[in-house]
Amino acid sequence: MRTRTKAWTAAWLVLLVILQVLAFLVLWHYAVGTRAGQWLDTVALTGNRIGQDRIDEPVDRVLNAMSVVSLLAATAVIGFIALIRGRIALAIMATLLIGGANVTTQLLKYGLTRPDFGIDPERAAVGNSLPSGHTAVAASVAVALVLVLPRQVRAAGALVGTAYAGIAGVATLSAGWHRPSDAVAAFLVVGAWAALAGLVLLFTQREQAQVDPTDAHRVIASVLGIGGLVLVAGCTVALSRIVDLRLPDPADLTRDTLFTAYAGSAAGIAGSMAVVMALVLTSVHRLVPRLKG
Repeated sequence: MRTRTKAWTAAWLVLLVILQVLAFLVLWHYAVGTRAGQWLDTVALTGNRIGQDRIDEPVDRVLNAMSVVSLLAATAVIGFIALIRGRIALAIMATLLIGGANVTTQLLKYGLTRPDFGIDPERAAVGNSLPSGHTAVAASVAVALVLVLPRQVRAAGALVGTAYAGIAGVATLSAGWHRPSDAVAAFLVVGAWAALAGLVLLFTQREQAQVDPTDAHRVIASVLGIGGLVLVAGCTVALSRIVDLRLPDPADLTRDTLFTAYAGSAAGIAGSMAVVMALVLTSVHRLVPRLKG
């Protein structure tokens, strides 16, 4: 890779880290630190009761599959894929991405405070739940897998990984385990760690590294990015319709209002993961390039 191209790629990755950290701080301040943000989260969480009996079983199946053992197994498989491709640095950074993202998620969850505005008394004793640990597990595995997969199947892996992590994030909402902001915050943590891992990969490339523009997966990245932004915009429109209602108890809202908050938040969760994965795809061909010979 030319020095100028490497410098621009490094600047792009640093920008991604900064933007995702800032987005996390803004989300945390609004969703956790303000009355309006807590109220919207609680309304969406209350809306998960609609049709919950029909989705309980598949939701439980998705969430119960995310254990410490399954995370270790997935990390081992991802590391093995990188090693059999002869990419030792990639194996190390993919492992650190998964470990770092999940450790950071747990530290933030127990380190951040959640003011009690009396909006959600049923869960007040639980304290802060942002970011979501289960969502971070799914997203970190999905992103790390895209990094280690060969270029021929990388785009397909990105689509499957986005769907898997998005479903996991929505499942935490459907099960009543997490608020919508918790899942989105987990995606931002994983995205920041992915950019940091990319910086290390960029400056540890071998001399025979050869960047090929045809490996950029621009079409899939565009589909994920544009589709994700559309879903996030839909979430914004849905929540803006109810943000001014502010009834004392979200349970007093109509069924249609609760469903709007729940469905809009689910769209926002899925869209956020799609955008994060699209950002990964924009630079992965430069971070894990072909090797001459």
